[in-house]
Amino acid sequence: MKGGEKESAPVFKAGEKQEITGDSRFIEVNGFSVHYRLAGSGEPLVVLLHGSFLSLRSWRNVFERLAETTSVIAFDRPAFGLTSRPLPSKATGASYTPEAQSDLVIELIKKIGFSKAVLIGNSTGGTLALLAALRHKQHVEGVVLVDAMIYSGYATSEVPLFMKPVMKSMTPLFSRVMKFLISRLYDRLLRGFWYNKERLGRDVLAAFRRDLMNGDWSRAFWELFLETHHLGLETQLKTMSLPSLVITGEHDIMVKKEESTRLASELPSAELLVIPDCGHLPQEEQPEAFVVAVRKFLKRVVE
Repeated sequence: MKGGEKESAPVFKAGEKQEITGDSRFIEVNGFSVHYRLAGSGEPLVVLLHGSFLSLRSWRNVFERLAETTSVIAFDRPAFGLTSRPLPSKATGASYTPEAQSDLVIELIKKIGFSKAVLIGNSTGGTLALLAALRHKQHVEGVVLVDAMIYSGYATSEVPLFMKPVMKSMTPLFSRVMKFLISRLYDRLLRGFWYNKERLGRDVLAAFRRDLMNGDWSRAFWELFLETHHLGLETQLKTMSLPSLVITGEHDIMVKKEESTRLASELPSAELLVIPDCGHLPQEEQPEAFVVAVRKFLKRVVE
């Protein structure tokens, strides 16, 4: 790839499934140029959704391992990584609402030639995985919710409707404030995702920072923030019959283990796995245990 030049997205025919290398690619989906990696072959397709402040890099320790036995795609969610950061637009369809993000997941699945997938979401990625499964049951075969925010955080935050016009009018100011705060607090925030801080190398932390802080990143993050609203997942999830696996790090301080335990008890057809010696990112701190659990779950899905 030449400096500053995006690699063109591969062209797939409907229903066609191809073995693709794990190289970075870009594809136009719902008004975004989505950065992704696709590897492996066969079914089911596994879609990896990272959490906030991260990127598809968060799956680097498990991506290739999972791709040994099935097709796997990881992508940078809107407002993160190398995916484009357009302003919201009715003309292009670009939107940062949770619903639009969940719809983008399904459209991405279709664009690469599949009709269904197993969704694996970590943190806010888990929020979107569950939302996509509830909105598009016919395109989801199962969900793995990894320290997912369902009863707190992104899934329950709300920007009051009466405040939105004022906040939008002051977007330049608020986005600059957000940029200042995140830039100052980013390293501390990310370290909080890890139980054993020594496992987060300086090079990895710096890479995550670069992934987030490119382009007009603070404006995109502000647009994402403006669209937060209570999703009501705690009542909707009780209607879902898809196979589900809930994974939590034993020492997660971002989404308490008790929340994941509750999720597994209230989500029909769900199993619970508590991974010891681990915080908010099991795929980072305990990749071997994570891969074993996911492979076991995939066998359950295809049986």
